[in-house]
Amino acid sequence: MTVQVVWFKKDLRVRDHTPLRSAAARGPVVGLFIIEPQWLLSPDFDRAHFDFARQSLLSLASSLEQRGGALIVRVGTALEVLDSLYDSLRFTDLWSHEETGVQWTFERDRTVARWCREKGVQWHEEPNNGVVRRLASRDGWSGIWQKRMKRKIVQAPVGLDSPLPPEHPPTASTLGLSKQRLGSSQQGGEDSALQTLESFLHQRGANYRKDMSSPLTGSKGCSRISPYLAWGNLSVRQVHQLTSERQRQVKAQRAAGALSDPRWVASLSSFQSRLRWHCHFIQKFESEPEIEHHNIHRGYDGLREGDHDPVAFEALIEGRTGYPMVDACVRSLTATGWLNFRMRAMLISFACWDLWLHWRPVALWLAPLFLDYEPGIHYSQCQMQAGTTGINATRIYSPVKQARDHDATGSFIRQWVPELAELPTALIAAPWQASALELKLAGIKLEHQYPLPLVDHKTATQMAKKRYYAVKRREEVRREAQRVVERHGSRRKPSRRGSRSPEK
Repeated sequence: MTVQVVWFKKDLRVRDHTPLRSAAARGPVVGLFIIEPQWLLSPDFDRAHFDFARQSLLSLASSLEQRGGALIVRVGTALEVLDSLYDSLRFTDLWSHEETGVQWTFERDRTVARWCREKGVQWHEEPNNGVVRRLASRDGWSGIWQKRMKRKIVQAPVGLDSPLPPEHPPTASTLGLSKQRLGSSQQGGEDSALQTLESFLHQRGANYRKDMSSPLTGSKGCSRISPYLAWGNLSVRQVHQLTSERQRQVKAQRAAGALSDPRWVASLSSFQSRLRWHCHFIQKFESEPEIEHHNIHRGYDGLREGDHDPVAFEALIEGRTGYPMVDACVRSLTATGWLNFRMRAMLISFACWDLWLHWRPVALWLAPLFLDYEPGIHYSQCQMQAGTTGINATRIYSPVKQARDHDATGSFIRQWVPELAELPTALIAAPWQASALELKLAGIKLEHQYPLPLVDHKTATQMAKKRYYAVKRREEVRREAQRVVERHGSRRKPSRRGSRSPEK
């Protein structure tokens, strides 16, 4: 039997890994991961991404070795590494999952496909999660997703019989990577992923529906599995089925009058629905990868491109906008690599509506900061918050309202904006409203220790909406919106509410 090469990308696990299982049925298996220069040099890369991936690779290597396999980790372009491996093994089959990545990964895969044809190597690409390649229509996509989620979990193979010894991943210092900026406490790897999911489903997740909105409670009340999904330490199908199993358990406990916390019912249902949305957004990127670079709705081209304010953008990046909730979120994200979804949305909203920044530089700023960076979700979400999808409700978040709703005691702001710590709770979300005496008692000099707001939220967003709706009302823009719906719409029943959502 000939050697089978399994090319691991962002699917670093042995459970529910169809390419690995299929390859093992055909012959001895060599696992391969390529550390590509394009990845290390890309603007969306951060050292923390490498560290998490390396932890995941060490976990994967151990799992493969326990099954008689070996993981080969090499540095270079895909063609360089595959050429070298081909010279030593003369393999005829290459296995991998389909990948939905940024432009350079798409171009690399096309190059690898040509290389395989030239070498007579058959490249077997298997579907990954609920994303459908070459999807002709969004009609019926939900049914395809459901069928994939219900398929039996693929068990990890044994007896891999690798003909090569393992080659473990290099360290960050060996590669000359810069000092780590993020301080994430999450460790990569399949076992860590399963432990995190289990703790959420059985311990931390009871109040998920409420906890997920606040950066204070979200750090524990959210599932925290997003980095593991991004790097494939878990498959979406695994999460879906384990959640369904937990839902059945909760249902049985409720029927028997033995359910200790009734909040589990709604929280698990809410979490389950978000798994579908996870794939829904990546499907947009798969169907139209160009949205990494341009507006989903081309009618909004030119809306913000000529108005970039570098001073305002720099203040945002530094967490010195004068809006404490915005600045606390920026500083927290920079330090930890994580922020709950609502606060992520608020940051993008503030950047694109209050500061009138284009979503593209904002997306490139945030991508390296998110430990769970997933391009398919990231670019779609940035555009949705910026209003350039043309089909979603306008989302404008008031930073002061968000602080008072989701940091009622001011604890989050005090932790990350300590220069305001002595302000009374009633004023900490809007220090410019404090009197001279109140500022003096708190030992604060605005503009010295903490800046005044870059813009007035009400005035800035009113002007932004005026410019935005002047474009949205155009007939050609309305027609283009229908094209976007046909290509990317979720096929949900339309909302009874109007398209203009109230300020959040």
